[in-house]
Amino acid sequence: MTVRIDLGQTEAGAPALMDLEELLATRLLVQGNSGSGKSHLLRRLLEGSAPWVQQAVIDPEGDFVTLADRFGHLVIDAAGHSEAGLQLAAERIRQHRVSVILNLEGLDTEGQMRRAAAFLGGLFDAERAHWTPMLVVVDEAQLFAPMAAGEVADEARKVSLGAMTNLMCRGRKRGLAGIIATQRLAKLAKNVAAEASNFLMGRTFLDIDMTRAADLLGMEKRQAEMFRDLRQGHFVALGPALARRPLPVRIGAVETESRGAAPKLTPLPSQPLEDARALILQPPAAEAPRPRRAPPPPPPDILAQLAAARPAPPPALPPPSVEQQAERQRRLEAVMRQVLADPDSGYRPAAVLYQDFLVRCRIEQIGSKLPDMGAFRRLLAVGKAGVPAEMAEGEDWAEAMARAAPLPEDLQGVFLLLARAALAGAPCPSDAAIARAYGTRSASRARRALAFVEERGAIVTRPDLTGRRIVTIAGPGWETAPGHPEEEAVA
Repeated sequence: MTVRIDLGQTEAGAPALMDLEELLATRLLVQGNSGSGKSHLLRRLLEGSAPWVQQAVIDPEGDFVTLADRFGHLVIDAAGHSEAGLQLAAERIRQHRVSVILNLEGLDTEGQMRRAAAFLGGLFDAERAHWTPMLVVVDEAQLFAPMAAGEVADEARKVSLGAMTNLMCRGRKRGLAGIIATQRLAKLAKNVAAEASNFLMGRTFLDIDMTRAADLLGMEKRQAEMFRDLRQGHFVALGPALARRPLPVRIGAVETESRGAAPKLTPLPSQPLEDARALILQPPAAEAPRPRRAPPPPPPDILAQLAAARPAPPPALPPPSVEQQAERQRRLEAVMRQVLADPDSGYRPAAVLYQDFLVRCRIEQIGSKLPDMGAFRRLLAVGKAGVPAEMAEGEDWAEAMARAAPLPEDLQGVFLLLARAALAGAPCPSDAAIARAYGTRSASRARRALAFVEERGAIVTRPDLTGRRIVTIAGPGWETAPGHPEEEAVA
């Protein structure tokens, strides 16, 4: 069913009809200077569409509250509600399909912007099941979607502009049809105005506004002067819901009265000058003396309060016993064996293995004071050497650990691997085994590492008659069995 709203008459005397269903899909922009009949046009449109579609009016001056008596709109005084309350009310309005007027009268500009943004946000964020058609009329839209920053806070301007942009750009899919009215096109954000496909342009005098109005209507610049000559209540209409070509229309009468009508001329009261002087210049009544207030207490000492509120240190825990330390060390070594169980662990950087080690320690709930990087490297060297438990508990292995300490951390694993083989009488580790202990896959780097340890005086290497390598640990004289450098030794 096609619903057409009678706005008034064209110049030819024919009815000026607006297709309501087309309006819901294409939105409307109304422009006109103060006194051009802009609010009268909105009232005519609201009255004509009230029986057919749900309405929401953003009313900064309280001009439209009189619609409630005639058409049953719910009037919400925004000054008495928080932003969160208005957002929730907007969601319920869409749920119950109640027409509403948001009265922003009495609020400063920033307060109007914030509350209007919250209300529009509630309409926009309603659940999909409640996306029914709704006309959203915003009077004085340049207040809520300003072209440039003004005296209000930048955060309030961004929130309000974002809500207006959502209404005009993305509201159609949610059933929201924006109708925005402004006194100055030049003061209205372009991305908001550009989303309207229907226009009703009224009287305006500034060149920049006339030029922009003519551009929106597809008129030539020389025709823009006609907007100065429009009378009150006369507009030029264009758009799929109105007319395919610019069409002058005269807005018809309305059923309800506006609270924002301009004051009428009334005669001045006949008042003798002396009486007027006495009424106006009468001295104010004497005020009763105000009791003196006690001086405010000095501000509290914040540092003292913080010191008093500081929690007491936890009681010192007794030092761990020898058994507890041994158990902790055993668990750390078990975690290290888990880390080294990965075949590629011998070739990964120590920093990567350390992160894996810390994660596994937390999983095992070993405690908060975990080994640092230096202690981890020593554990890693022992783990790579593969020392059996009975050997690790002997005095010889303690001496081997002491002799490895002066060496660089990355070479301690190489030395301990050789010491372990010497203590066990096993063949000398191959270049591949030494490379794994050194953290590389390169046999040449393994040989250089072995030569460096020998230069530090920690070991002595010599070949036997068949060319196999023998390593002697300097000092105690422990010696490995002959082992071929290119064969993997078997422990």
